[in-house]
Amino acid sequence: MATTAAPVHPVDEVPPVRQLAAFGLQHVLAMYAGAVAVPLIVGGALKLSPADLAYLITADLLVCGIATLIQCVGFWRFGVRLPIMQGCTFAAVSPMVLIGTTGGGLRAIYGSVIVAGLAIVLLAPVFGRLLRFFPPLVTGTVILIIGVSLLPVAGNWAAGGVGAEDFGAPRNLALAGFVLAVVLAVQRFAPAFLGRIAVLIGIAVGLAVAIPFGFTDFDGVGDADWVGISTPFHFGTPTFQVSAIVSMLVVALVTMTETTGDFIAVGQMTDRPVEPRTLADGLRADGLSTVLGGVFNTFPYTAFAQNVGLVGMTRVRSRWVVAAAGGILVLLGLLPKLGAIVAAIPAPVLGGAGLVMFGTVAASGLRTLAEVDFKGNNNLTVVAVSVAVGMLPVGVPTVYEKFPDWFQTVMNSGISAGCLTAIALNLLFNHLPGTPDSAGDAAGPTPPSVTAEA
Repeated sequence: MATTAAPVHPVDEVPPVRQLAAFGLQHVLAMYAGAVAVPLIVGGALKLSPADLAYLITADLLVCGIATLIQCVGFWRFGVRLPIMQGCTFAAVSPMVLIGTTGGGLRAIYGSVIVAGLAIVLLAPVFGRLLRFFPPLVTGTVILIIGVSLLPVAGNWAAGGVGAEDFGAPRNLALAGFVLAVVLAVQRFAPAFLGRIAVLIGIAVGLAVAIPFGFTDFDGVGDADWVGISTPFHFGTPTFQVSAIVSMLVVALVTMTETTGDFIAVGQMTDRPVEPRTLADGLRADGLSTVLGGVFNTFPYTAFAQNVGLVGMTRVRSRWVVAAAGGILVLLGLLPKLGAIVAAIPAPVLGGAGLVMFGTVAASGLRTLAEVDFKGNNNLTVVAVSVAVGMLPVGVPTVYEKFPDWFQTVMNSGISAGCLTAIALNLLFNHLPGTPDSAGDAAGPTPPSVTAEA
């Protein structure tokens, strides 16, 4: 009697090569602008030469790809093994600029990045045991904040990109609206397979329209090298300054909090809830990637929230799709000319696609909150205050500029600010003596990951 093979979970399915390439490219295009933004900002602040800036970008893309492969494919106790893209964290930008411009330079930045990465590896098991503090009340709120805090990114792209001379020009918004319309039309009317690459199709059609209307040019492609190899410690041996290391350790705690929210969001979208051990494995991979960043001339790495929305929107749950995206990023890092082609995609095209992707993340948070019981308790207050605190730095970016640097590092990230607030308020209202003693009573059904930990 023949035995039937156990069904493969959608996260572990390997699509045909053609689909892998298309789905993977879609993930790359969704995160590319964000991926290169950190080296551009830090390199610009340090007044690096164009050649050094180009080197930073190719090094970043290479390590982005390696970090994504570690996270999706995994080895031993490294990697969450979910469809998670990795990229440089924006939480580290301000501290790195401060370190680099106050006498430390790139060498001090890389020394602090290496130490922060090692700290994340060591702290990963501790964070894994904190998963009990993420019931649906907290996770739904955090996922909602992730989505809403990303929407201004899509809005800036749609308007032409921050710093663009024609920022907000009607033609930019018209192009973004056209791309959005194409994405929606493909999702609604195209066959199922094409619907899953609606973002890729929208970007391709938008680029085809943008070129004749003069939105972009490919001059940078001709100037780019064919091959570029990032060598360890290209800018010199790292230096280890106490003040730089302390500020980067604060960043490490912030990114671990943000990454935990992203893991939980993707776990819910893919029907593979994150458990304490897998959370620790994913954070450990973050730490290893950050160490590699310090060695190979780039910056701290974290899960990219941009791609969480793409997973939810396309319903393509395979981690091998995102691993394919990691492979594409490695190629872009080794072949700068390919990277220059991708960089030529105009910001409004990405903005149109970003609106639906990031909105999908917010909608997923609302779906999780729909499981929560809001009757006869203070759960509505938990959500309301957490969202308000999370949106404060998004709506008023300068609100904390009079505060110490460490405080700004934590609170200027709407995701980490909202997440910490949601955890604290859930403890205050649902766990202290005199309140319901379990998040399951007050915050909806307890996810499997919490049951496993308890």
